[in-house]
Amino acid sequence: MGRAVTIGSGIFLAIGGFLFGYDSGVITSTIGQPTFVDYFGNPSNSETGGIVSSFTGGAILGALAVSWSADMLGRKKTVFVGGCISAFGCALQAGAATIGMLIAGRLIAGIAVGLLSAIVPMYCSEIAESSYRGALSGLLQFMLSWGYFAAQWIGYGCNYSKSSFQWRFPLAFQVVPGISLAIGIWFLQESPRWLMEKDRHDEARESLRRLHGNGHNDEYLELEYREIHDTIVAEKQVAVRSWKGMVAKPAWRRRLALGMGIQAFGQLSGINVVNYYGLKIYDLLGIDTRTGLMIIGISGSLSIVYCALGLYFLERVGRIKPMIFSSVGCALTLLVNAVLSQYYVTGSVAANSNPNALRAMVAMNLVFSFFFTFTGIITWVYPAEIFPVEIRARGNSLSTLMNWCLGLVIGQISPLALGAVGFRYFYAFFVFNLCAAISYFLFFPETKGKTLEQMDTLFGDQIVPHALEDPAAAAAAMMSSTEKHEAISHEEHL
Repeated sequence: MGRAVTIGSGIFLAIGGFLFGYDSGVITSTIGQPTFVDYFGNPSNSETGGIVSSFTGGAILGALAVSWSADMLGRKKTVFVGGCISAFGCALQAGAATIGMLIAGRLIAGIAVGLLSAIVPMYCSEIAESSYRGALSGLLQFMLSWGYFAAQWIGYGCNYSKSSFQWRFPLAFQVVPGISLAIGIWFLQESPRWLMEKDRHDEARESLRRLHGNGHNDEYLELEYREIHDTIVAEKQVAVRSWKGMVAKPAWRRRLALGMGIQAFGQLSGINVVNYYGLKIYDLLGIDTRTGLMIIGISGSLSIVYCALGLYFLERVGRIKPMIFSSVGCALTLLVNAVLSQYYVTGSVAANSNPNALRAMVAMNLVFSFFFTFTGIITWVYPAEIFPVEIRARGNSLSTLMNWCLGLVIGQISPLALGAVGFRYFYAFFVFNLCAAISYFLFFPETKGKTLEQMDTLFGDQIVPHALEDPAAAAAAMMSSTEKHEAISHEEHL
């Protein structure tokens, strides 16, 4: 029963991923719809970039807000705030009368998605057991694929309308997941680790029992509680509250560098060029809007299958080997597209291009989606599990902030770059992906199978024995701590 509660909670929280995917995907179809283009007077490249990147700008603010909201309000209330903000921003988009109003709605909705993209994987990692923590946290990406899938096919279907419904309904549909999150979050358990960090020990024990009970005996649950309690209490003794303290300890600097690094490499894979500007890419290939929407919808459908397989293998293979495989695959597919474009697609697409090369470039986009799967999942999972609880909110906030900051830059310059150099733009992402693969091999430790408290053994800053790994040593340490506390109390009494 306990595991069912935990998995059910993770699935519900993944609605935040659906919202993320839908918000990201819906703009791809929206800005290419004929009635949208007519209504807003054929927006320029810079206006289009503003519509796309305003969402990312808002996400930067939302991700940064998690650094204090997750600790101050707790995980549940932070999700509630994100759901409410999302519903308001999405309603504003649906009723937009000017580009400025649309950009404002995108900005507000972006704040919600930035907040949720940081809090959801962290929340899932804190309520899950180590044996399936990666898969539960990775549900964000799985539901992101579903959101992207829904956005593209709704956009494709609405293309048959000849009124403003063609683009207003897809934008209005975004309100549904936001309201669902805001209402449903109150039925979930709060993170036992956050409760422990706030010295609400009895509530933490009860939350842990509800989440992990029945799947384990009382002895195991007591050891798990003891491991969490001892580690968090010890960490609080050496906690640093300032932002400067985040880089004061070598182990924390390394964790922060890895968390921000893996998020940066996720953006530098080139995924958002393909996602956000899919219609522009297919337009460069001479493919009409409706066919482009269909291809993007097929890609989104395949992503769901790929992501399900990725979650299955995540706890069996680990984190790092799949990331290397993913980065190398993304690099090679983008290289193929860049080369095909340079040597086989010249001048006017319709007049001078090799039709086989055009079909191959479309196929490479679908293959790219397959290879990106592990990057898409693990860039959210890894930062959520490597930070100690005292800096977990700030660490996740900064890691997610890196993702959105790079996304803002890429979202703004990509339409200009695609217009100026076409697919040769992909050479840059080929290099970035190779750098990512090398970095994963050299610098990133494997986290599979470790509890959140046991991560300190990977980074060399273990403070106390872990009860699940060494119950005797943990018990001895507790006895020693109790005796020391009693001795200090006795001296103070004298």
